[in-house]
Amino acid sequence: MDYLIFLVILALESTLCWGALYESVADLKKLNFQFDFIVVGGGTAGNVIANRLTENPRHSVLVLEAGASNEDVLDIIVPFYASRATPNTPQDWNFSTTAQTGLNGRSISYPRGHVLGGSSSVNQMAYTRGSRDDYDRYARVSGDDGWSWDNLVPYMRKTEQFHPPTSQNIIEQFNPAVHNLHGINSVSLPGFLRDTDARVFATTSDLSHEFPFNIDMNSGTPLGIGWVQSSIKNGSRSSSATSYLAPRYLSRPNLHVVLNTLVTRVLQSGHDSRTGKPTFRTVEYASSARGPTRFRLTATKEVILSAGSIGTPHILLHSGIGDSESLASLGISPVHDLPSVGKNLSDHPFLHTSWQVNSTKTFDNAERNETLASDEFEEWLTTRTGPLVDSTTSQIGWLRLPDNSSILQSFPDTSSGPLSPHFELLFTVGSHAARRTTLMISLAQNGIAGTPPPTGNYFTISTGVVSPSARGSITLNSTDPFDPPVINPNLLGSELDLLIMREAVRSAQRFVAAPTLADYILSPFSFNDTASDTEVDAYIHDHATTLDHPVGSAAMSASDADYGVVDPDLTVKGVGGLRIVDASVLPYVPAAHTQVSVYIFAERAADLIKAAFK
Repeated sequence: MDYLIFLVILALESTLCWGALYESVADLKKLNFQFDFIVVGGGTAGNVIANRLTENPRHSVLVLEAGASNEDVLDIIVPFYASRATPNTPQDWNFSTTAQTGLNGRSISYPRGHVLGGSSSVNQMAYTRGSRDDYDRYARVSGDDGWSWDNLVPYMRKTEQFHPPTSQNIIEQFNPAVHNLHGINSVSLPGFLRDTDARVFATTSDLSHEFPFNIDMNSGTPLGIGWVQSSIKNGSRSSSATSYLAPRYLSRPNLHVVLNTLVTRVLQSGHDSRTGKPTFRTVEYASSARGPTRFRLTATKEVILSAGSIGTPHILLHSGIGDSESLASLGISPVHDLPSVGKNLSDHPFLHTSWQVNSTKTFDNAERNETLASDEFEEWLTTRTGPLVDSTTSQIGWLRLPDNSSILQSFPDTSSGPLSPHFELLFTVGSHAARRTTLMISLAQNGIAGTPPPTGNYFTISTGVVSPSARGSITLNSTDPFDPPVINPNLLGSELDLLIMREAVRSAQRFVAAPTLADYILSPFSFNDTASDTEVDAYIHDHATTLDHPVGSAAMSASDADYGVVDPDLTVKGVGGLRIVDASVLPYVPAAHTQVSVYIFAERAADLIKAAFK
């Protein structure tokens, strides 16, 4: 069934009402409204803020989103097609990094969602909260116990609408006490059994000391291997756009969302009468299509920047908020000296390692067979069943270096505590290249073979350094806000991060050597089993990329700290009327896929804003 027919069916199935969704700057001009809150970015966090603030009918909210609608975009909707959503698509900002020293000087694509829902519309949907230690560290760093695990549990539950599996062994797949069935953003377990599921969990019994089974990694104690939980509902992606901006919310008369509108700067609008601080409640915006005309709009209460770890510092720097000396050297007039803007960028380095297997039940087949791929899509379209209802990963492992590791004896422990992992394992039934057409471009750009192997079937364990020590930055390319920023995540930019990645690869090798996989694994594909540390390191440098989890570029710190960008209530230090709510405020990248942390932070931020404007 072709794509046009799919769109027709989807339209017939849809009951959406977009009464408060506008397509352009021109539509915004017609509104002639005044708004209490202006939210810059309709992404993961921004849509949470918009939803929660408009629960109060006396609060009017405007969301300005630079991208287009998420509706009817097949590669966003079908979970298994997620890898097609980025890069080099209209739904991606299509950023690239600087040459990365830790990646042998490679510049790689750096996907970020340029669409309603932001990166929650284009990510791989893994739903992982992280460890109790991660949040308790946020509380310590900020001096605000409200950011601790125990105090955030109500927000974790508030955001989540968990969909239990229909199979009889649900107790063996998750812990019901950890979840909420009545929140907003949908979360579910895999809906399609894969050839390696039983083998992976058998290995957690055979090698339980190193690879213990974890019934529910979202309990605050993620260590071990368990079923992946994903932001998927009934075989389709659940993003902040489909959940927090669902029709029943978007139809609120006090909520307005304008697409294809780029905010170029925030501008000073006066001084706070109580504190004397300069206030920044005015936004400058234009058409995302490099519209030459700039418009301005002032919020009566507050501007909330939710443009993400790349977009938020980019807007601040163009606004003259950042390191004054650096801004002046670029020809931007400094307005507010805040040297930490754009600093402290942190991300998870990522790597695929594959083995050839004694099975034909892998994703590789559909990559090579158009008829099979079409049949899989037909099954998804008509019944919401089959291999396309899930992402490429069914199990995730979170593991620590041993306490007696020579690495921990030589370097400070960068994890947030004893409950937190140093690295991650993701299990995929196919070669790393068998992830659909669009990704081939990315793999080729990143120095990885651009097509799947012409024959054979594969098993891949991808590894991520989830407690990295390296830090990067976001800086400006020019004084034109339409130009992309200079993005340097400094992936594998420290010796410690390389050593952790090497140990993660060695851990994956030990996993596939388990007795339960002896008749399944045929031979290594990425490099020889006997590869030396030097050879493994060379493979890492040549092939590693990113898990697309940038945080920290507008980091939260204690109210009296002389560093950081926002105070514990997420207001920008030293100014009034301006708050940041997105992944950029996280001072450390959590040992988890970051979307859940952003949802959680946004939920509490909404309550902080409500309290400030009773």
